[in-house]
Amino acid sequence: MKKAIQQITWTFPFAPSSHPFEVDWDAMTSQYGWLQALKGISQDPAYHAEGDVYTHTRMVVEELMKLHEWQKRSATEQSILFAAALLHDVAKPVCTRQEVDGRISSRGHAKQGAIMARQILWNLSTPILIREAIVSLIRFHGLPLWFLEKADPEKAVFAASLQIPLDWVALLAEADVRGRICDDQQELLTRIQLFREFCQEHHCYTHPRSFPSAHARFRYFYGLQADPCYSPYLQPTFEVIMMAGLPGAGKDTWIHRHGRDLPVISLDHIREQYHISPENAQGKVIQLAREQAKEYLRQKQSFIWNATNITQHIRKPLIQLFASYGASIRIIYLDTPPSVVLERNHQRKKPVPDHVIRKLVSRLEVPHLDEAHQVDWISLGHMSRK
Repeated sequence: MKKAIQQITWTFPFAPSSHPFEVDWDAMTSQYGWLQALKGISQDPAYHAEGDVYTHTRMVVEELMKLHEWQKRSATEQSILFAAALLHDVAKPVCTRQEVDGRISSRGHAKQGAIMARQILWNLSTPILIREAIVSLIRFHGLPLWFLEKADPEKAVFAASLQIPLDWVALLAEADVRGRICDDQQELLTRIQLFREFCQEHHCYTHPRSFPSAHARFRYFYGLQADPCYSPYLQPTFEVIMMAGLPGAGKDTWIHRHGRDLPVISLDHIREQYHISPENAQGKVIQLAREQAKEYLRQKQSFIWNATNITQHIRKPLIQLFASYGASIRIIYLDTPPSVVLERNHQRKKPVPDHVIRKLVSRLEVPHLDEAHQVDWISLGHMSRK
């Protein structure tokens, strides 16, 4: 991803572009409601004695720009990190709560912030590689502080490395720590340095963690082998293509043009055949589709599974089913702005209700290489292989 990103020229609005680095905070706050919303959002004074989330965000951005590691990067990389620092706590207004013991917490703000940032960046027409880099930075900005507390630190770090350069994550985490007032700041900075050394030791600091093959990587992340360096002898002999994307993203068009005449299991067609509304429970639709899939799987027949498949929760059990029969899984994700999706949807013979699409947008999780043997992102006719 890093090499592909470096070939793109992109600047986040209001990002500083010259020395000395200065930000027009008044203009930026006036422009973006999500930034204005950070004002007055309280934080636990034990960890954020500097004040509200807006104050912290300003401090993080300003500390980022002081770091030599940020200053020496390309303008595009600077803009990516600037945007991530600006948006890293964007979900705190919806995630902040007071616990029963009186402490203030914002659990889940990184995951929710990634979803919110994706929608914000969509509206700014941000290229998919840039957008998802920022989204991943927000999703993992706390990883350097807490990775050793994960059930499997290595797997958590390796998975993150497939989405975003971890030297970028460490840089954002350092700015996040320096941009606050707390008693344990030095301890937190020590944790970040430990994270850097851990990633360097495992050869995934500036590049994704490498594996002997796509199948070895797949087996490792699905718990089928413990050693990431093991190269399995048996390889998949057929392929299941899983489509992913919002309704109206162009999945049917892609299949028509690139589907190689493979058989297609389409949840939309099953719904139409059995007169099941997309607003109703989809248990019967999934059951019928899985029965069709098992017929192809038993025959070792390649096929296409055509549905929205917008979350890991939906994709994972299907991928496990396909893999249990020895299939290689390729995910084709079609990326389309929500406004375009709504417009295309209205042109369909049987459009999906707008509120259903908006709900799907709020849940979307873009697929990554820790999920399948191959993942392709397609945006406005341009493909990016992960």
